[in-house]
Amino acid sequence: MPATAHIRNKVSQLPHKPGVYLMKDRFGTVIYVGKARDLRRRVSQYFHPSRRHSWDLKLIALIDAIHDFDTHTVKSEADAVLLEGKLIKEFKPRYNVSFRDDKRFLLLKVNLQDPIPRFTLTRLRQDDGCRYFGPFASSGAIRRTMTNVRKKFNLRGCRPLNPTETDYKHCLYAHIKCCTAPCIGNISPSDYLQQVEAACEFLDGQSKEMETDLEEEMKKAAANLDFEQAASIRDMLNDLRNSTKKRGRYDRLPQKLPLAINPEEDLIELAQTLGLENPPIRIEGFDISNISGTFAVASMVSFRDGRPDRSSYRRFRMKSVVGQDDFACMAETVRRRYSRLQKEAKAAEPEAPPSLHSSASNMPDLILIDGGKGQLNAAREELKALGLEGIPIIGLAKEFEEIYQPLQRIPIRLSHHSGALKLLQRVRDESHRFANSYNAKLRLKKISESLLDEFPGMGAKRKAALLRRFGSVQKLKLASLEEIASVPGFGGKTAEKLKGFLSARTPGVARQQ
Repeated sequence: MPATAHIRNKVSQLPHKPGVYLMKDRFGTVIYVGKARDLRRRVSQYFHPSRRHSWDLKLIALIDAIHDFDTHTVKSEADAVLLEGKLIKEFKPRYNVSFRDDKRFLLLKVNLQDPIPRFTLTRLRQDDGCRYFGPFASSGAIRRTMTNVRKKFNLRGCRPLNPTETDYKHCLYAHIKCCTAPCIGNISPSDYLQQVEAACEFLDGQSKEMETDLEEEMKKAAANLDFEQAASIRDMLNDLRNSTKKRGRYDRLPQKLPLAINPEEDLIELAQTLGLENPPIRIEGFDISNISGTFAVASMVSFRDGRPDRSSYRRFRMKSVVGQDDFACMAETVRRRYSRLQKEAKAAEPEAPPSLHSSASNMPDLILIDGGKGQLNAAREELKALGLEGIPIIGLAKEFEEIYQPLQRIPIRLSHHSGALKLLQRVRDESHRFANSYNAKLRLKKISESLLDEFPGMGAKRKAALLRRFGSVQKLKLASLEEIASVPGFGGKTAEKLKGFLSARTPGVARQQ
């Protein structure tokens, strides 16, 4: 549809500054997030009449769905890239493709509590006592900048946590004068720490002196007609400026699930569409999040009177399903959910005969399954086994937004402007969001265990033995030296080194001199 006067007025007031824009549909749902070097010029392109004649059907569908938009200005285009990635991960707009995975921008970290600190690259900021720089929009720029920083401040580039004179008496970095080599006694650890702290100040933005030197070298090379060298220095200077530029910090934007324009009317329309006697006051929606067979989880969300009832949300981690089997996961989730409700109803009414009516007070008026016939049939079989086949249950397939009902061969297709369909979509999308957030939480927990991978000599068997014994890295940090040494594969010396390694990465632990 053509841009409304409201949208044209908002576009005319946009600044010619870098930033991000969030396109929204008529329910306030964010459907696309983009970045711009010039906000007014970029956003106005969406509503130019020529865009409606584009061959890109996805773009036309996006433009047709835009009802409103928000913008956020930033200081630079690099900041716009960082904020765009952050917002896409939060809102997961359906028209975005990039940045929807769990990959994050690079960070640079150093632990000043280590005996001989070293800089490393990571994608996860942890509460481990390390000092972090970034995130950086360009991974190539920070990698090239760190190569120059190591040369400028004579920093180590080897991996071991605490290299010794015995192991590194023929240190290559020391021989080529790229490192002052505290591991072989060329410099004291306290003097080397000052070099690292100077590099930290440099990365914090105290790099004007180096920028001035590079500019003079570039001009000198250009004056000598050595344009290839001048271009190389120019690229180095750009990398340096991009890596040491101050980045903005942005508060987390609230992710609000939009409400229907008239939830009561939507519920009445839904009841008429499904042939229900009464509007479904309480709807429970289920979804599965199962990425390549790992961290198979499910979510159950509850809507009351067309609005989210978040206190009734539940999440499940699969116990009996092996591999990637969404049908089995859905069956297990439904079985666990409603067998539990039956037990709770029986405990509340111990003298009542077991029937659907004795537990009807805590049962939903409608169950929504995210999926088509396969997921719906798997859930329905479990309800039947529990004697709850009287509860209305439907499936909503994503591709064509088709509504599947038990024993009905042809699905129901509603207009995309239907309030009943919009209500089901909100339930489905909320269950999808809730399942994915739980899956992401488990994956982040798994990533936190990767701290052990930084310990030299930590193989898969040793890591598995530690996690079996202590359960998590946090509990391992609290373990005594004797408890760690008792784990198979660990002796007294290795346990002592691991204890020191973890202590150096625990906030609040003073550095041992």
